Amino acid sequence: MLSLAVAIGVAVLMFASGVAGLFLQKRLAEHHTSDRSRDMIGGVVGLLTLLLALVLGLLIWTAYGVFTTQQNELNLLSARALEYNLELTQYGPEANKGRDLLRTDLVWAHEQFWGDEDAKAEAYNASYANMGSVSSFLGALHPTTDVQKQLLGAAGQHYASIGETRLLMSLQLTNPISWPLIITVTVWSFFLFCGFGMLSRLNATTLTALALGACSVASAIFLILELSQPYTSMIRISPAVLEQVIVELGK
Repeated sequence: MLSLAVAIGVAVLMFASGVAGLFLQKRLAEHHTSDRSRDMIGGVVGLLTLLLALVLGLLIWTAYGVFTTQQNELNLLSARALEYNLELTQYGPEANKGRDLLRTDLVWAHEQFWGDEDAKAEAYNASYANMGSVSSFLGALHPTTDVQKQLLGAAGQHYASIGETRLLMSLQLTNPISWPLIITVTVWSFFLFCGFGMLSRLNATTLTALALGACSVASAIFLILELSQPYTSMIRISPAVLEQVIVELGK
């Protein structure tokens, strides 16, 4: 909802700045809108257009990178968890507690990423504490055969990868949005649309074009904000993969 509200606000602001430019063009003395003055205004508008295109493209790409990175890391975590589950299952019934501990850890992970705001901090702390319990349990196992030694070693490596991925996913989400850049882009867009208005005439066509341009910039801001929040936004990563792993660990 925050992303949508910000995008609507940006659209309204861009359209209003364009209309302000149209009215400013009508009120200025003729020498302010003569050919040489229009050349200067057009040059500044071109510069702002270039800057806006570059920075908006960079922000969208960066936000998309946050989204895809989290999705890939979630898939990696799920794959490692399934391998860990298979190894402890083959180890024997004495290792079932390790599967239960990992299942508890992933349930907390689910709450941390897809739960409400109140549950996130509690889920992270509980999951972090549970990681120590899993490591202690694996260290307390005493394999009696070479196969069990190999399975326990592989399970330990996979759980280390799971813990590292979990922490990395959490840290990457600490500050995914660069608000100074968002504000800077919005200011540039304001002056750009105002310049468009000063170079045009007030009529239905220019108002329609301004509305379309404002919606375009707003949609770009919306995408940036949504992709930067991959677990809570309207465009979010599905928890189906992690939920399937939790079910497998519970069997």
